[in-house]
Order: sequence, then structure tokens, then C-alpha cells
Amino acid sequence: MPKNTKKPAPKLVKAAAKTMSDKSASKIQRSLAASIVAQSGNSKQTGKKMEAQSSKALKNKNSSKLTKSLAGSLVSQSNKKR
Repeated sequence: MPKNTKKPAPKLVKAAAKTMSDKSASKIQRSLAASIVAQSGNSKQTGKKMEAQSSKALKNKNSSKLTKSLAGSLVSQSNKKR
């Protein structure tokens, strides 16, 4: 797997960490947030499953601004060859 040189923005990592502990956050928000936090500080890339979830969240007109921000970050860090 190629090395990922893109990193989530520190502000987004902080929001993701906060989202993970927010009891009112949706399941998809927590899942996306966990992936963002996992990718901060290392060269991990977004996995195929998370790419699909992120894409679905971005296309959903009912997704919140936070959900779309998290999803957009994950898509931008995905493997370009997939």
C-alpha cells in the first residue's frame, strides 16, 4: 500500500475526538470520527469500507455539516487507485 502523505486538519481531528465522546452523535458520525482520529499522526489511509460510507454520507442530502466534513476528509485521504 502506498504511503499516505495527507493528514486530517488538526481542527477536524479535535472535532472528531469530541464527536466520538458525544452521546448524541449518530453512529455514522462516530464511525467517521474514529477513522479520522486513527489517521492522525501516522500514514494510514482510508479503507475501502470507510470510503464507501464516506461517499454515501456525502451524497445524502440529510447529512449534517459535521458528517460531511468528516466524510470529505476521509475521501481526500483515500487510495487514489481505488
